[in-house]
Amino acid sequence: MNIALIIAGGSGNRMGQDIPKQFMHVDGCPVIVHTMRCFQQHPDIDVIAVVCLNGWQPILQAYANQFNITKLKHIYPGGTSGMESIHNGIYGLKDDGYADNDLVLIHDSVRPLLSQEIISSNIAICNAYGYAITGIKCREAILESEDGFVSTTSIPRDLLVRTQTPQTFKLKNIIAVHEEAKEKGIVDSVASCTLVAEIGGREMHIVPGSEKNIKITTVEDLEILKALMHTSKEEWLK
Repeated sequence: MNIALIIAGGSGNRMGQDIPKQFMHVDGCPVIVHTMRCFQQHPDIDVIAVVCLNGWQPILQAYANQFNITKLKHIYPGGTSGMESIHNGIYGLKDDGYADNDLVLIHDSVRPLLSQEIISSNIAICNAYGYAITGIKCREAILESEDGFVSTTSIPRDLLVRTQTPQTFKLKNIIAVHEEAKEKGIVDSVASCTLVAEIGGREMHIVPGSEKNIKITTVEDLEILKALMHTSKEEWLK
């Protein structure tokens, strides 16, 4: 079974708006509904589960009903950090009886332009290797800076991958990672891939991502999202 676990536990403070960014409307539809639709439409996704910001669960369910997101089966409580929210989601799936070898596609609620191809690739790579991390080779020149204003060091971009979501695991594997993190006192890794890296001993296979698979963090990102939603590839482009 393939399960989309959408992480929507954040309050979106960096956006500076009155409501969480995942519930902001774009083109008459909440961002999180656009995100859920990506998985609703994919034939190989069996179940959608959402880790939701506390207090917003009834609103999420109402939106799912309104927009016919029939694969939404579980809503779990959000945590105080992204890592804790993922923890709540994967242990919620375990408690609800999902099998060790079921695939869990962990995805940001504010990446609403996820393609069907990326979902398919995550499933295929995880089935083959046990882990799948969506990412893009870094194209920019990268400088290292401690304060964001001064730098004396560059980092070779050929070695760098900018990660996105989904990040896909067999349920037993991602639970094992969180169990090891608990033993080692790791409580606030920024993403599942960084947590796996901190634990060590596992190869993460990279799925090609897309520049369109943007994460909505700022007001500028919303403007980019709207532009991307209303554009299409020119016919003459190969």
